[in-house]
Amino acid sequence: MSENGKGMDLKNFEEMLGKKQVVDADKVKESENTPEVSLGKWHSTIASNRRVVVENKVEEKYPEKLQDAELEKRYIGLLLENPKAIVKYYFLYEDCLFEDSEMLNIYKSVLFTEGALYTPEVAKKRFGFAKITDEVQNLKKKLKAAVQGKNYSMEKTYIELKKLFTLRKNFLAIPIQELQEKVVDIINYELYDKMSVEEVEAAINQVNVTGKFKQAILSKGLTEFLEEGSNNLKDGLALPFPILTSVFKGIRKGETMAYAMPSNTGKSRYTIKIAAYTALVHQKKVLIISNEMSEEKMRLCLITTILNDPAIQKIHGQNIRKSEGELLEFKFRPDDPKAVQVDKDGFMVKGEKESQEDFIQRLQKNSTEFNQIITVTNWINQEINNSIHFVNITDHTNEELQKVIINYYYKEKIQYVFYDTLKTDTANIGNGEELKKTATILSNISQNFEIFIFATLQLTESSTLPINLTINDLAVSRTVKEVLDTLCLIKQINRDDYDDYIYSLKEVDTEFFDLEKFDDPDVRYYACVVDKNRAGAKPKILFRLNLAYNSWEELGYLKLKHHNN
Repeated sequence: MSENGKGMDLKNFEEMLGKKQVVDADKVKESENTPEVSLGKWHSTIASNRRVVVENKVEEKYPEKLQDAELEKRYIGLLLENPKAIVKYYFLYEDCLFEDSEMLNIYKSVLFTEGALYTPEVAKKRFGFAKITDEVQNLKKKLKAAVQGKNYSMEKTYIELKKLFTLRKNFLAIPIQELQEKVVDIINYELYDKMSVEEVEAAINQVNVTGKFKQAILSKGLTEFLEEGSNNLKDGLALPFPILTSVFKGIRKGETMAYAMPSNTGKSRYTIKIAAYTALVHQKKVLIISNEMSEEKMRLCLITTILNDPAIQKIHGQNIRKSEGELLEFKFRPDDPKAVQVDKDGFMVKGEKESQEDFIQRLQKNSTEFNQIITVTNWINQEINNSIHFVNITDHTNEELQKVIINYYYKEKIQYVFYDTLKTDTANIGNGEELKKTATILSNISQNFEIFIFATLQLTESSTLPINLTINDLAVSRTVKEVLDTLCLIKQINRDDYDDYIYSLKEVDTEFFDLEKFDDPDVRYYACVVDKNRAGAKPKILFRLNLAYNSWEELGYLKLKHHNN
């Protein structure tokens, strides 16, 4: 304020700024004694941080849609015309967001002068006294005259301004631009004029709640969607199995895929198989969450998988076959069995007093097999560092599971998650229906963050033939199927029943093959029944596998012989 108490004009105000072009209004705290500067049309209330002067220009704090100078003036004019109205139509300090500093100043005048006898004490709280100048008195007369003789409703004007103040308050409170824009957009709702203040507040709450969800107008951009041809429905990553890739259209971000197997039949190894293929063949970061296998067992299974998988062998360049048991027992064959001591199976023998370091040096000199494996493990360290992440999550809540997935999404941008095994949280063990809640949480994460989530489930030890498996054979809640995008039920075919089955290379075919019997007891056949598939077909697939090498081979479409007659 100038010495004579009158407002300073814009020219003098700019001269006062001198070389300092920016006023940091955030650093100016409002108090009852904070002076305000009147700039006529270029008004600026630094204390309340309504506007900021940048390079001699006034920047509006609110977007254009949340500006309504005429509404503010009408409300103040109506109060001056009838100060008694302040008894009902007032704003609390924290809800009073005039953009026009002159209107705010005159509002304070109504509180403490014109309407002082009628203003509730709660309405005066935290407000300072108005600054009265000749200009302010003249402006009051103009505002009062502007509403006289007009058919303005004080109640309607107050409600409209309160709705505007509510939008302004929440616009400032939300730091995320996308959500701010959605708050502003509420004023464009087709029925905004009919909305109450409470309904505007509810709409803002909906913006905050649904802001994390993907929203769109389905009928918009259909031509571009069709012509682009690269949407998630088409571009899923291939599985290491051609038929299942075709059936599911690959593994796609935003979907949940589950495989159910009986206990101790290879759920964790199957998980490692798909995860390793995704990480190494498709070069995607993956997260494996396990409440079954420890980190050490997972590492051993991963090495076994990487060594023996044909597709991954093409990448690391080592054509080798090595069982998990041999790796665990550190057994390697020499190039020349006659040059070193070997056991009955042809593996190099470690000396009774030989140190591990010395034994490794001998292996390096005498075993190409050992050197090939070290080449592969070194390749893993150098070429795929940080691509396969692991979390062992035994005692956990659903909230903790959710936080783990989202944390790795933000920290590592991991969009392919493998969870072995899908169970209820710790507090609800034994309550099968709670599993649906966990699955629902995973499904929501998958859709909201565009993450592919793979999970294994437990099948019961039942007498159901593998090819006849249904959702009723799940060891947990059957309703979990409702929230999954795909579900496969997998069970080993009893060796005595091999003669009852045949398979074909095409789903509809005239040539069929019997299940070959092998002397190796580790070679097994599994039936894979596609129980749910949002993408369409639900065939029955035959796998031949050997868990000792974690090798899974998709043979074709499985049938019972008597069904083919």
